Amino acid sequence: MSQLQITLPDGSTRAYESGTTGYDVARSISPRLAKEAIAVKVNGDVRDLHAPIPEDAPVAILTFADPEGREVFWHSSSHIMAQAVQELFPGTKLAIGPAIEEGWYYDFEVDKPFLPEDLEKIEKRMAEIVKEDAAFRCEVFTRQDLIEHYRQKGEDYKIEILEEDIDDDEVTVYKHSGFEDLCRGPHIPSTGMVKAFKLTASSGAYWRGDEHRQMLQRIYGVSYPKKSMLEDYLHRMEEAKKRDHRMLGKQLELFTIAEEVGPGLVMWLPRGARIRNEVENFWREEHLKNGYELVFSPHVADLRLWNQSGHTDFYSDDMFRPMELDQKAYQLKPMNCPFHIMMYKSRRWSYRDLPLRWGELGTVYRYEKPGVLHGLMRVRGFTQDDAHHFVTQEQMEEELVWLLDFCTYMLSSFGFSDYDIMLSTRPEKAIGDPADWEKAQHGLRRALDKAGLAYDTDEGGGAFYGPKIDIKIKDAIGRSWQCSTIQFDFSLPERFDLTYIDSDGQAKRPFMIHRALLGSIERFFGVLIEHYAGNFPVWLAPEQVKILPITDSINEYGDSLVAKLTEAGIRASLDDRSEKIGAKIRDAELLKVPYMFIVGGKEAENGTVSVRRHGSGDLGGRSLDEAIELVRREIRTKGREETEQ
Repeated sequence: MSQLQITLPDGSTRAYESGTTGYDVARSISPRLAKEAIAVKVNGDVRDLHAPIPEDAPVAILTFADPEGREVFWHSSSHIMAQAVQELFPGTKLAIGPAIEEGWYYDFEVDKPFLPEDLEKIEKRMAEIVKEDAAFRCEVFTRQDLIEHYRQKGEDYKIEILEEDIDDDEVTVYKHSGFEDLCRGPHIPSTGMVKAFKLTASSGAYWRGDEHRQMLQRIYGVSYPKKSMLEDYLHRMEEAKKRDHRMLGKQLELFTIAEEVGPGLVMWLPRGARIRNEVENFWREEHLKNGYELVFSPHVADLRLWNQSGHTDFYSDDMFRPMELDQKAYQLKPMNCPFHIMMYKSRRWSYRDLPLRWGELGTVYRYEKPGVLHGLMRVRGFTQDDAHHFVTQEQMEEELVWLLDFCTYMLSSFGFSDYDIMLSTRPEKAIGDPADWEKAQHGLRRALDKAGLAYDTDEGGGAFYGPKIDIKIKDAIGRSWQCSTIQFDFSLPERFDLTYIDSDGQAKRPFMIHRALLGSIERFFGVLIEHYAGNFPVWLAPEQVKILPITDSINEYGDSLVAKLTEAGIRASLDDRSEKIGAKIRDAELLKVPYMFIVGGKEAENGTVSVRRHGSGDLGGRSLDEAIELVRREIRTKGREETEQ
């Protein structure tokens, strides 16, 4: 019998008999791995655990600890839920049920929306399906036979997928228990692997996200191989509710969104605007200190600019409709890039002028569909901390190393130091010289390695116009948020014929790097709210000190304290209401003001204050100078050093 040569992730090679499956490989490594195995990766392709390995190849056994393993686990769970729904609600039509960042959803066409009691019934039936421990089986059919099969069953959405999205002559269907679904797979070995699950929500969702198509009903769920993992998830979700930026934004009077103005259009209230000013002022100061020039661009441009940049070809669904002015079409800008390109073209450049670093806090407008708008996280008008670097090929690697270091410095200044980083490389369909792609990808890798940052590689996952690095920041409860992007662009310099004069007197094409550090200011602000649960570090807090007089007779002393704190660069206000001191403290705590200076007759006589820290309580009496220095030190260090107690 012929043998397979299997290369394991540690680099070792083992020989196996022909017909060996991923499960056989897992069992040969350890019984525990065989028990936890979900799927197998063969030469980069994720496959069913019990499918034979066809040839000599590198092989990795996937468990729930692996992102690809979790995706298989969650997608399989969506099939279990879909079976329960179809059994409990006869006539239900199936749409799609993908895995998402944590968990899954499935879209159904049903007669009426699901109620909470419906979800309870579905969960109960799912538990029975799990208990059956039914095996997932893959069967292959011709595309035409499946179209006819689903036509007889009235599964309109499966027919549309087969007719519009699938070109292969042979198509796979996965079956378990009494259920089947059109699916490329892979799936977990059996339903019994799903030890814990919870249906978390239901909502309406348009088919293919198109508001002109059928409204479907979507059910979200999560599942895990251990009950303790579900308990941990539910705890995190409870914590996330407490941190919801929409709720805290209202409680702390930071921002508002009104239907009368328009969905997805944010209005910054004074307290929120103070934080935004701090964020933007810090951004400007650091950029100017680090060799950037700051630019400004219009909010609209002649539609021909967007035609030349390619946005109308590739991005039109996300753009507002053009407006007619002076018998010309003008377009609200969805991005700042073409303006920076035109600025570059406004004069000739020499290699001695490069690198150029141009940054802009530019407000852009994108038509997000109503169903995806979400507080500050998905909006239609937002300010992007955009920058573009124009460099020679020789400068490129050094510029990337510097840029990545600047990026992590900026993020750490806001309290983020844990990242998920992805390097996305050249896709099959790409523009530009492959040699330039390789140079850019090598530069990105070198920058990540020199920075000592761990990263994953998404082979072929880059945009058609260039490779990129995406940085997701992790918040206080472990959630990842897309934030920074460093993106090469081989398209725009070509479309706009950008050049510089090199040392040999010849015109050369510069490398262009798009760069966002914070991303959308609105979205980043929403992440800050949830990361800190509204307890902003002192340097960002909209109100850094609240003066709380014990009696009305101390208000004059309180006014003098506000003046001195303001002079010292500290944002302070006086609570001069005729309320008991306990009520004033409670209200300041609800607003999450970092410092409260409580003053009575003794403090007024001695020129002192009694300091209270939000969340910590009484810090004792201080002279005014000591109290001011206590606050100023925390502002200067951005909370990185331990404050004096």
